Amino acid sequence: MEQPDFWQNQEKAQKVIARMKAAKAVVEPIRELTGAIEDQQVMLELAEEEDDEQAVAEVEEQVPALARKVEQLQIRTLFSGRHDVKNAYLSIHAGAGGTEACDWVQMLLRMYTRWTEDHGFDVRIVDITPGEEAGLRSVTLHVAGPYAQGYLRSEIGVHRLVRISPFDAGARRHTSFASVDAVPEYDEEVELEINDKDLRIDTFRSSGAGGQHVNVTDSAVRITHLPTGVVVTCQNERSQHQNRHTAMNILKARLMRLMEKEREQELAQLIGDKGEIAWGNQIRSYVLQPYTLVKDHRTGVEVGNVNAVLDGSIDEFIEAYLKNKKKKR
Repeated sequence: MEQPDFWQNQEKAQKVIARMKAAKAVVEPIRELTGAIEDQQVMLELAEEEDDEQAVAEVEEQVPALARKVEQLQIRTLFSGRHDVKNAYLSIHAGAGGTEACDWVQMLLRMYTRWTEDHGFDVRIVDITPGEEAGLRSVTLHVAGPYAQGYLRSEIGVHRLVRISPFDAGARRHTSFASVDAVPEYDEEVELEINDKDLRIDTFRSSGAGGQHVNVTDSAVRITHLPTGVVVTCQNERSQHQNRHTAMNILKARLMRLMEKEREQELAQLIGDKGEIAWGNQIRSYVLQPYTLVKDHRTGVEVGNVNAVLDGSIDEFIEAYLKNKKKKR
């Protein structure tokens, strides 16, 4: 970075900085925690020498916070995937449940946005499709930060919501489903041949927020990879060129994932052989009626405070999943 020509190649420089941030994300927390523990040890020794009970009590108050930091570092050791350190594309799609399912997608979007912001990740919407009456049919987020993929892969699967429907005049209980997927962002230098003849590229007018060109020019881009049927859309960048560039990056990420045999097996286990976004394939249930409970069906973790979970408090589920995966290995 200190070399005079470092910033001449902006793209290369950004990748070097990203790798540096990833390394710092591992080293700095350990260094800070070690320093904090050493400071408390010194304080405790001084307090004992001076028989200062108040100082001892102050040190004891710091123990739970330090223990939590140790636990968070231990969680980092659970990341086993070679792509876990990378940024991620997080996608949410409505399943069975009609308008209810679309509203459920919007609720999940809020949950994950709160979680990512609370954990210091940079998050932006790269594609969004509104529902016909309310909510969203689908949304894709770019989540940037060390180990974004490692954390978010624990959320892959079908999420089920049970509640009294705000769209039902009879106030009946409804069940809705939405699927969540996370793929790592691959470096652009990764070699993956994609023949132009295998692609169908369509442009259309954006239906989401994105500036002055929305609904004025055909800036949104949809790319279909014909051999696999993978479809990617992007409409929230500032131009058609940027939308196409981002869509190609997402397509590359999804195709790379399809090439990994281990990943295919994991997906089959997560959402079932049929891959339906419906009953029987859910990884987690969020029940608001007739009682309040969030239950992860893979780990058995249950949380009664549904509102806190929907407000982004999902660490307990993520950590339990990662620990469970390590035990199985």
